[in-house]
Formats: sequence, structure tokens, C-alpha cells
Amino acid sequence: MADEILGAYRMLKHLVTGQTSQVWEVVENSSGRHFALKLLLPEKASQAEFRKSLVREATVGKQLAHPNIIRIVHVEPSATNPYFVMEFFPAGNLKLRIMNAARDPKAKTFLLEHTQDILKQTATALAFMNAKGWVHRDVKPDNVLVNSAGDVRLIDFALAQRPPTGLARWFARKAKPQGTRSYMSPEQIRGQVLDRRADVYCFGASVYEVLTGRPPFRAASSQELLTKHITEKPASPQQFNPDVTDEFAALVLRMLAKKKEERPKDFHEVLMAMKSMRVYKNVEPKSFSA
Repeated sequence: MADEILGAYRMLKHLVTGQTSQVWEVVENSSGRHFALKLLLPEKASQAEFRKSLVREATVGKQLAHPNIIRIVHVEPSATNPYFVMEFFPAGNLKLRIMNAARDPKAKTFLLEHTQDILKQTATALAFMNAKGWVHRDVKPDNVLVNSAGDVRLIDFALAQRPPTGLARWFARKAKPQGTRSYMSPEQIRGQVLDRRADVYCFGASVYEVLTGRPPFRAASSQELLTKHITEKPASPQQFNPDVTDEFAALVLRMLAKKKEERPKDFHEVLMAMKSMRVYKNVEPKSFSA
């Protein structure tokens, strides 16, 4: 498929393949600029639900102009082969960095030194997205890109949702639970109407994994995992990483509160709390600006 022309772009290099789509590095024929292009896998492109989802993801992303959110530059809503083009941001995701840190001392040092700023950038992106009226609903390390300088881009808006407001909240139907099981909030699992505090929970679960190398809950089955999110109190991240400061461990557990009323009310509150504390006792953060 390399060198194939798709619209105004020439395919250069395959970057990654997911469950329903693939991402390519492409070059714009008219300018020579490099971008990333996301399109459906051939077996998914024939199904209307996947085509609709891809276009919706791009349409949501195009509304979110922020330095820490991947920039969507073009949407091609083809009825047969839709795709969208975004900024080329050569980086692995945070999940890969967590995995690499478990076996590579250099990768571990990078993650330790950059954790505070990576989390700050991610929370800032989510604060912006929530302020624009969207709940991401799939915040997880896989959806946070981190390059070699520690710069962050939030990606994947396929599940993003505008919560109903006013009277519409009272008539909203119970939704089918959607998200990634290791990070879903209790209200998300129950199919309830969500607000920004659902993203705070998902972010808390992601932060927990950054700190400890594992999500807050593990289970033998999908149903058991979901039940743990609803009923089981997570262990302090200090149990798996004693270098986490007391105050930051307490913040993570607040974000993972079962009742949304007991979590920080939004990401501005999370950021204000992070501003006054360190993540690790014995690691000097690389950078952290307010």
C-alpha cells in the first residue's frame, strides 16, 4: 500500500494497526509536508457503523484545538472509504512507555523524570476537552502519546460524548457501557449519564498504572473486573511503589472514589492539587510549569 495515492496524500509508511483501523505516515503532494492518516481496515470499511464512527471521531477532534490534543487537519467522509488526516507526531503511547520502563533502565529513568509533566499535560488537555462540553470516555495510557521530549498529545475521540444538559438529563436513556474495562468509572459501567468526573476516574486509573506498572484492579474475567470497579477499594499506589509521596497517593485514590461526588469536581481541581505536590519522594521532576 506504500506509495499509493489517497486524495491529496501519498502513503509512505505504516505506523500502527488497531482493532478497526490503521495509521499511516503520509506526505501531502502539494506541500511535501508529512502527516498521519487514519483509515479503516478493509474488512471494516464495508460496515456503515465503523465508517460513521471514524468520521465522528475526526469531527469531534477537529473541534479541539489545543497544544496537547492531536490536531485534525482534514476529514474525508467518503461513503465507502472514509479517512482523516492529523498532525504527524512521532511518538509511542504512554502504555508502551510504562511497559518499557519495567525492563529498560533508561526507559524507567525517562518515565520517572517526566511523569509529573506528562500527567500535567494530559490533565490540561482533558480540562480543555471537558470545558468544550465533551467527555472523552476512554482515557487510558494507550490514548496518550508521549514523544522523546516528554511532549504529550491526547488521541482517540471515538467514544467522546456530549452529556445531556437541563431537562434532557432527566429523560436520558440508560446507555450501553462503553470504554476500556481497566479504566472505566462505576457510573460508566452502570450506563448512567456521565460528566467530567467520569474522565477524572479514568485518568486516576491511568495515573495509577503510570506509578505502579499495573492498573488499579486485576481480575480473572471481564465481569469480575467491572465488579471490582464498582465495589472494591483500590490499594494505595504506595503498596506497589513506596516512592510515591503520601499526598499524591491520596490524590490518586480521591480520583478513584466510587462516588463521583467524592472525586475532584474537574481537571482544574486536579491540576491545582498537582501544582502543590510532588509525585515521587526521591525523583526530581524534569519540568513542571503551572
